[in-house]
Amino acid sequence: MIPSPGSLPRRMTVRLRLTLLYGGLFFAAGLLLLTVAYVLVTNILENLPFTVQPTEPGAGLTQQQAEAFARAFIKGVQHRLITQSAFALLGVGLIALALGWFVADRALAPLQKVTATARKLSESTLHQRIALQGPDDEIKELADTFDAMLDRLSQAFDTQRRFVSNASHELRTPLAINRTLLEVAVTDPEASEDMKTVGKTLLANNARHERLIEGLLLLARSERELTNRTPVDLGEVASTVLKTAVRGDRPDIEVKSELTDAPTVGDPVLLEHLVSNLLDNAIRHNVDDGMVVVRTGVLEGWATCQVENTGPVVPAYEVQSLFEPFRRLHTDRIESSKGAGLGLSIVRSVVSAHGGTVIATPREDGGLIVTVRLPHA
Repeated sequence: MIPSPGSLPRRMTVRLRLTLLYGGLFFAAGLLLLTVAYVLVTNILENLPFTVQPTEPGAGLTQQQAEAFARAFIKGVQHRLITQSAFALLGVGLIALALGWFVADRALAPLQKVTATARKLSESTLHQRIALQGPDDEIKELADTFDAMLDRLSQAFDTQRRFVSNASHELRTPLAINRTLLEVAVTDPEASEDMKTVGKTLLANNARHERLIEGLLLLARSERELTNRTPVDLGEVASTVLKTAVRGDRPDIEVKSELTDAPTVGDPVLLEHLVSNLLDNAIRHNVDDGMVVVRTGVLEGWATCQVENTGPVVPAYEVQSLFEPFRRLHTDRIESSKGAGLGLSIVRSVVSAHGGTVIATPREDGGLIVTVRLPHA
């Protein structure tokens, strides 16, 4: 059966175009065949000898009456031939359209697989391949070319991540040495006040650089394919993070929690960093005497963690840019001691590695509502 008009796609898809092409060619061939049959039947009938038997003995027909009878007979046959053939052509044509619709879908199935794979790809899922099986035709050649491109992209991203990871590891050692030397200098009783002031400033700057390096390492790790997948409860993870969170620089922020079970499957360490970064971001970018609410639970079949905070007003058009590395509201680079600018970037990377989604929504009174949804266990 041909799909109803309501079920047809609104745009002219390749499947619909192929179906119309198949149907158009069938009707054209049917009309041509009907025309040839009409000409042949007419030619045969016109060359047949007609003998008219009188209904009564002794009655006869003139030549003109016999010819008129023959013409009427031929026209009747032609009319029945055209009428019945047209109905047959219409019925078989509708069947051909329905078959063309399903044949086109089967023929385009490999292309649909290519499209589905491309939609699922991101930097953390470049390991997926189409691996199309079937005859060595143009579609398989396209799929193989796409797989080869993915191999090159995967190698390029792996090389980039290894570079970031190796560079970060190399930078950790000198930063640790600098921190030790500065701490010794600051605690030296013979050091002058000016020396201690400079030392404390350098220590703060060194700590910020260490946070940046740790963030880069975590970002590089979270963008790799997950190797550790275990059952995890986001509610339990959030509870642990809330108990161990250090808020020495913002003790005025009130943190509330509304935690229920939110089971999922993933890397527990990365998920703990995810919740920790959300909480840290909500606390750092807040107003004086502000508020943070952490919620977990199952929403619409997804394990969900939501962090809401008060803070400065965030324009809707700047929300997505906050997930980019080294980006903050109204700034592109690090201009303060509020952090390395990697918190939400790490969150997005961890969520993507777990096959979830993250959405940030501005609050009317200022601040953000960041909602993370992961596949339910």
